[in-house]
Amino acid sequence: MYRALAAIVAVVSFAIAFGIWWQPGSDGAGGPALSTSSDTDEIVSVNIPETLSPNAQMGQRAFEAKCATCHGLNASGREGKGPPLVHKYYEPGHHADFAFERAVSSGVRSHHWNFGDMPPVEGLTRAEVQTIADYVRALQKENGIW
Repeated sequence: MYRALAAIVAVVSFAIAFGIWWQPGSDGAGGPALSTSSDTDEIVSVNIPETLSPNAQMGQRAFEAKCATCHGLNASGREGKGPPLVHKYYEPGHHADFAFERAVSSGVRSHHWNFGDMPPVEGLTRAEVQTIADYVRALQKENGIW
C-alpha cells in the first residue's frame, strides 16, 4: 500500500514540476495543496488558522525554534530536509501525539519519506513537545487533515 502511495506522490510531484496545480482535496483525502513556488523549498502550502490556543501559540514558538529548520515554517516540510507534518501521514489516527514525543526523545527511522532518519532533538521537555503537537494539530485541522 505504501509503495502505491509513494508512486502516486511521485507522479503528482512530477506533474506539479510542470506547472499543474494540485488543489486541496483533489486526491479525495483533503489537505493542503502541494507547493509549486520556485522561490521556496516548502513541500506543501499550509493555511494558517486565524487564531491559535495559548498552548498552540507556545508550540508555534517552540516549533519555530527547534523543528522548522527541517520541517519548514508552519510544518510545511522542506525539500531535502524534512517532511511536512501537515500531511495525512501524521493525522492523529496514524501518528498519535505520543509519536511526536517519541520522535523528539529517541529520533525516528525514515518510513514514510526519503529524508533519512530523524535524530533526537535536545532541549525540549515533554510539556513543550505537547505544545508543539497542539500547534501541528491546529494546522492540520485548518487544512482538513482531521
